[in-house]
Amino acid sequence: MLSSQSLRVKLLWRLIIASAILIALFSTLVYGFIKKSLYEEIQDQLIKQARFISSTVPTYHTGEKIDSFYLKKTLDISVTIVPKPPFINDATFQEYTKNRKKYLVLLYPYNFKEQTFLRIEKDISSIDKILHKLYKIIIFTNILAFAFIIIYAAFLSNYLTKYITNLNKKLTSLNEHMLKPIKVKDLPEEFQPLAQAINMLINRIQTFVKYQKELFIGIAHELKTPLAVMKLKNEVTLIKKRSPEEYIETIKLNIKTINEMNKMIENILKIGRQEGDQFEPPVQLDLIEYLKEKSKNYQLLTQSEGKKLITDLQPASYTTTIQPTLLNHIIQNFVQNAIKFTPKGGKILLKSYPTTKGIKIEVIDEGPGINENLDLFAPFKRDGKKGGVGLGLFLAKSAADAMGATITIKNREDKKGTIASLFIPNQLACPLC
Repeated sequence: MLSSQSLRVKLLWRLIIASAILIALFSTLVYGFIKKSLYEEIQDQLIKQARFISSTVPTYHTGEKIDSFYLKKTLDISVTIVPKPPFINDATFQEYTKNRKKYLVLLYPYNFKEQTFLRIEKDISSIDKILHKLYKIIIFTNILAFAFIIIYAAFLSNYLTKYITNLNKKLTSLNEHMLKPIKVKDLPEEFQPLAQAINMLINRIQTFVKYQKELFIGIAHELKTPLAVMKLKNEVTLIKKRSPEEYIETIKLNIKTINEMNKMIENILKIGRQEGDQFEPPVQLDLIEYLKEKSKNYQLLTQSEGKKLITDLQPASYTTTIQPTLLNHIIQNFVQNAIKFTPKGGKILLKSYPTTKGIKIEVIDEGPGINENLDLFAPFKRDGKKGGVGLGLFLAKSAADAMGATITIKNREDKKGTIASLFIPNQLACPLC
């Protein structure tokens, strides 16, 4: 049994009620139009006959009946002279039924001096029977049409809700081990945006689950190794009595290791804060103006490192709806990496340019480049000899996925260096947008 809360039931009832009202209204209008047309035709004929009688028949007096073979047999009317009815001054029509027959009566002014009227009576039973048959046909047709509407509405509601039901079954059966995207092309155009949003959500869940697993494994590995080293150093130091300098050196090494672990924990805490930033409501901003404002801070930072930041921001203006904190995570990480790996006296280029499907932001450095075989977006992945715990690009990738944007890292083709790119589509597919 379908619940009253079922979308299919609601749609079915609304289709039935709307169609039934439309058919009833249309049938009433058709029947009324036919009946009015027939009656107007008969009334016009009676008016013409009354005018003819008034102008050609000799004067009759009240109560007299105009007997004429022509009137009775040919025109099928009876004419009687009657006194002027009260409150009636012009031609007036009346109806009455007698012995299961229906009559139409015309009262028409006849003799002004004697104040008499023609009372012309016509049997319209045949017309009434035709209208009655027509009424039955319309009722029967409405019943058939109503039955057809119920069948068609059931079919249509089932057809329209079929895709929602399939999507519901698909989502119900999903779990973290069986996350498969929905085939968008198999759906009608109206459902494709919904399926695309669901696929985006599935992709985010897959990415989140994947990164969380990698993060937990990485955290365990990164923390276990320094702790084991500290433990071993302490155990070796305690095996025999040593000089104060040796104890101090061991303590300093332990403090250094603890500081490195604290730095790693701070980066891990950033992940938690960034997950909170994903729920930041998106705002409308001019992306170019935003980058210009941020580049002022980046220029001060690069100058302090003996390097130079160049900007090439196109177009002149680009308005989008986005989460600024997540965007800042990504751009800031790109610039910090560029500053870290670019040698002193080198140049860093921050540029943007529109594409057919959105806008691309690039940070280009003059560093040693990257190993493109490594998955630099995985947690704790590091390339090169520079310091860091390997969570920056992981955080940037998580922020991009949350916004529905895409980031890539590749080597330059013209010279040594790296190009870090952020592509922001015209329509961001994040659930909050």
